[in-house]
Amino acid sequence: MTRFGSIEAGGTKFVLAIGDENFKILEAEQIPTTTPAETIARTVDYFKSHPVDALAIGSFGPIDINQDSLTYGYVTTTPKSGWANTDLLGKIQSALQIPVAFTTDVNSSAFGESIVTGKDCLVYFTIGTGIGGGALQNGQFIGGVSHAEMGHQLIKRHAADLDFPGVCPFHGDCLEGVAAGPSLEARTGIRGEDLPLDHEVWDIQAYYIAQAAVNATLTHAPGRIILGGGVMAQEHMMARVRKQFVDLLSGYVQMPCSIEDYLVRPAVSNNGSATIGNFALAAQKLL
Repeated sequence: MTRFGSIEAGGTKFVLAIGDENFKILEAEQIPTTTPAETIARTVDYFKSHPVDALAIGSFGPIDINQDSLTYGYVTTTPKSGWANTDLLGKIQSALQIPVAFTTDVNSSAFGESIVTGKDCLVYFTIGTGIGGGALQNGQFIGGVSHAEMGHQLIKRHAADLDFPGVCPFHGDCLEGVAAGPSLEARTGIRGEDLPLDHEVWDIQAYYIAQAAVNATLTHAPGRIILGGGVMAQEHMMARVRKQFVDLLSGYVQMPCSIEDYLVRPAVSNNGSATIGNFALAAQKLL
């Protein structure tokens, strides 16, 4: 039986999984993201004790996916302490000596959603501790010399939020700086899960997330936009974002379907889209 491996490399934890030819999870384990040396060593040990024929890494970024680059496979200018300029792919591939695919975590999630839903033109956003986005056009990832950085797009500020500087260490008030989970506590002093549902900050968040969806609609013309991550896991957020999206788009382009079928939560529960996507990307390495 052919076995595929998945590494969902996040800033908080690495999710390691083994799958079969049908991309069904056979085994999985989570390890904390500590130092590169410790985390990579534990990852290698896991796959040495659970051998696979090929695997894929979907990593937090920014990462270098240009195969002609001297730093191909590296985590590059990440704000994650200690991880900048880490050769993630090279160390794992050298230790395991198997084919390894390498992309962003959101690209892996987008690919997994495509596998499960059969949709080959879609955009996937994760909105949690950080914000990232991946897109597929006719089943292929977008991007040339690098991957997309949709989480750091510039957006129009909400009239009630003009004094908030944002939390992005690079850009201040880019999308991630004003709409990722940490921005909630930075504004209010209250963790997002403890904020009352009638707090005005939720509509401010929805305004920014809806702008990202409008921008994706106008630049990529996808058949579906998927909104994942911890911020969007709260049931009330999707209705808020859909309303803001309709208002902002203002009927300019024809939607491919109803708003309820266009802006959706992930089809795979428990943030499992990336694992399925990684199994499928690993399978491609054996073709």
